[in-house]
Amino acid sequence: MNAKLLRWSFPLLLQLVVYSTFTTAQIVETTDVKRIISTLADDDMRGRAALSPDIARAANFIAEEFRQGGLQPYAEDSYRQTFEVTKVFTEDESIKINGKALKVDEFIILNNNPNLSWSQDSEIEVMEISAGDDFSERFRDIVRNNPNHGIIWVDPSFAPMLARFKKIFSRENVIPKQASVTDNPSKVFAIKKKNIKSFQVEARTVKEDFPLFNVAAIIPGKSKADEFVVFSAHYDHIGILDPVGKDSVANGADDDASGTTAMIALAKHFKKENINERTLVFVAFTAEEIGMFGSKYFSNNIDADKVIAMINIEMIGKDSKFGPNTLYVTGYHHSNLAELMQENLEGTAFTFHPDPYPKQNLFYRSDNAVLAALGVPAHTFSTSQIDKDEYYHTVKDELSTLDIRNIKSSIEAIAKGVIGIVTGAQTPSRVEKLTD
Repeated sequence: MNAKLLRWSFPLLLQLVVYSTFTTAQIVETTDVKRIISTLADDDMRGRAALSPDIARAANFIAEEFRQGGLQPYAEDSYRQTFEVTKVFTEDESIKINGKALKVDEFIILNNNPNLSWSQDSEIEVMEISAGDDFSERFRDIVRNNPNHGIIWVDPSFAPMLARFKKIFSRENVIPKQASVTDNPSKVFAIKKKNIKSFQVEARTVKEDFPLFNVAAIIPGKSKADEFVVFSAHYDHIGILDPVGKDSVANGADDDASGTTAMIALAKHFKKENINERTLVFVAFTAEEIGMFGSKYFSNNIDADKVIAMINIEMIGKDSKFGPNTLYVTGYHHSNLAELMQENLEGTAFTFHPDPYPKQNLFYRSDNAVLAALGVPAHTFSTSQIDKDEYYHTVKDELSTLDIRNIKSSIEAIAKGVIGIVTGAQTPSRVEKLTD
C-alpha cells in the first residue's frame, strides 16, 4: 500500500478497529433499560408536566443518572440548564355566538394579551378544523405556525377532542420570557354552530414568569473537542388528566420516557467506551408538549456551526411500521446522517428508514427542528406508528404497553450507527438552512 493510500484510508481503518472492539461489548443491559423507563413512567412522577412541580422529580432522577455515569454537567455547576418563560393565565373568559354563551368545554382561548375583545367585525383571521381533518395535527400546526390572531371554528364532531384539549391547556398559555404578551398571536378555538351571524369573545389575562429546565451533560472530546454531537429526547409529558376508571396519570411511557431512557443509556455507554474524539452532549428537553421550549432554548444557545450531528429520540417503545429492528428517521434525505449510520450497521439485521409520514412534516415538528433549520444534520429517530397509536396522550401510555426489546435494539443500533461520527472518522452532510 503506498503512502498516499495509507493516509487516505487511516480514518476508515481506525473506525474499523474501534468498531471491531465496540461490537464485542455489552451496549446496554435490559434490566437497566427497564429500571430507567419504569422510574420515569411511574405514577409517582405524576405525568411529568412541564408547568407542574412534578417535573423536578424527573429532572433530579435524570441528573443523578448522569452523575452516577460519570458525566460532567453541561452548565458550569449544574446538570440543569435553567431558563424562564412567561405563563399567561386566563382569569375571565367567555364566547357568545348569536348572543348565546358557549359551554366552557366548547372553546379554548389561547390569549397573550391583557384584555381580549373580538367580534365578527374584528380584523382577525378566520379558520376551520373541518370534519375529516386530523384534529391534533391541525391544532398543533395552527398554534405553532400560524402568525396571525385568529378564531378557529371546530367541527362539532371534534367536541370530545376539544374538551380534552381544554383540560390539557387548563386556561394558561406559555410564551418565551423575552417576548411581550402582545408579540404572540392569540388563538380562539370554538365549536362551530349553525348560521353564525355574530360572535363575541372576551378574555382577561395576567402573566407570571416561570422557570423551566433542561437536564444536560457532556463527555468532552479529545482531538475534536470543539465539534459537538448531540443526543436528545424530551422528558416532559402532559401530567394529570380526568380519570379513566381509577387512573388519572398520563405516564408517558412511550412519549417520551422511552427516548429519554435511550439517551441516558447512550450517555453511560459512551462514557465507559471513552472513544469519542468529538464532544458528546446529552440533553433531556423540557416543555416539548407545550411548544418545544426546552429544545428551542438549547438550540438557540449553542453554536450551530459546531454541531456536527443531532440524534433526537422520540417514542421507540414499539415496532415501527417497518417491523422489528427498524427505526425511521425524519428528514432522512435532508442529510446523509442516516446513510452513514446504516453503513456502520453492515452485517446486522437493523435498518434505518425514511419517515413514512411525510404529510405530517415531522422533520420540523420535533425537538430537532431549530438546529435543522440552522443547517445541522439534526434528525429525530422514532418507531411510533402515529396513525395507529391509541395510547398517545392518554393514561394508557404505560410501561406494560411497551416492548423493552424494541427499545434495547434501537439503543444498540444508534450506538453502533454513530460510531464513525463519535470518533471523528465520519462527518455527515449539512442540512440546507431555512434562514441565513
